[in-house]
Amino acid sequence: MGVLTNRLSDGCFVPEEPQLSRAPEIDPAAPLLFIINAASGRHDSDATRQQIETALHTSGRTGELLFTHPDQLAQVAQQAARAACARHGIVVAVGGDGTINSVAQAAHVQGCVMAVLPQGTFNYFARTHGIPADAAQAAQVLLRCEPVPVQVGLINERVFLVNASLGLYPELLQDREAYKTRFGRSRVVAFAAALVTLLGQHRQLRLRIERGTNVRDLTTPTLFIGNNRLQLEQVGLAQASALDQGCLAAVMLRPIGALAMSWLLLRGSFGTLGEADTVESFQFHRMLVKPRLAWGGGRVKVAFDGEVNWMRAPLEFRVSPKPLYLIKPITEDGATGRAGGGA
Repeated sequence: MGVLTNRLSDGCFVPEEPQLSRAPEIDPAAPLLFIINAASGRHDSDATRQQIETALHTSGRTGELLFTHPDQLAQVAQQAARAACARHGIVVAVGGDGTINSVAQAAHVQGCVMAVLPQGTFNYFARTHGIPADAAQAAQVLLRCEPVPVQVGLINERVFLVNASLGLYPELLQDREAYKTRFGRSRVVAFAAALVTLLGQHRQLRLRIERGTNVRDLTTPTLFIGNNRLQLEQVGLAQASALDQGCLAAVMLRPIGALAMSWLLLRGSFGTLGEADTVESFQFHRMLVKPRLAWGGGRVKVAFDGEVNWMRAPLEFRVSPKPLYLIKPITEDGATGRAGGGA
């Protein structure tokens, strides 16, 4: 397979590194490795176990159920991905977008096939790829469908499937988790938490953004990088189509007050965020972001797929040259997806 270096008309580039030409081979006799985040979603562990065991028994397949707590999730995912790769098997993420991210990181590095049984609040990744929210139905997808290449975003080589961000959005996520712990997991609680966060005081980011020869200095309360068509379409951003061209979508806000910020939240809930004149969006394949940090500071708070962490600046956002191979339904027209099809 040749190396592609063509420039797209919108300024994005086809990856210069060759991608895998075919999905990893799967051995039907290999046990499925289920990585289950016991703290994810509204489903208890016993119900999850029963649903998985029923699906395995009905299909005549074998599997291993690996229950883990969030602080051990990454380690368990890495071990399971190595085992799945050696056996030509499948590693299965059972949980929300954060759990899926940890398993995807391991599966992407090892090059093994991955599947999803979603149990989160929003489940953007699973919904985008047509994976049912019902565990029994999702298990049938896992057992009957084939691996498809899915686009992966990278932030300093860390995988993200749905989004990555810095500034206000990571703060919003932290407040949302605190509200969920107190009031329960629901979209109403998530919206209320976001509203409270936006009405508070915010620090503006001062960033230098480099895209090829294009260098720009700006001030913004948040920088949001999207890699999920459903999430971008729901808030009304036209850049959702960028994912079809092997790109990521960037969204920035002009410096505005708390009330104006809350109004943007409402516009997003009605799917008209892209029409606001205080919102700027563009697409890219690779972008370097250099935050202006306090003296002596070299790390910045970032969020990816619902998880918040600290990363060393500068931050490089790019489309991975290697796709993630995901078990998902085939579309009605027979398409099997593509690496640039959007996570």
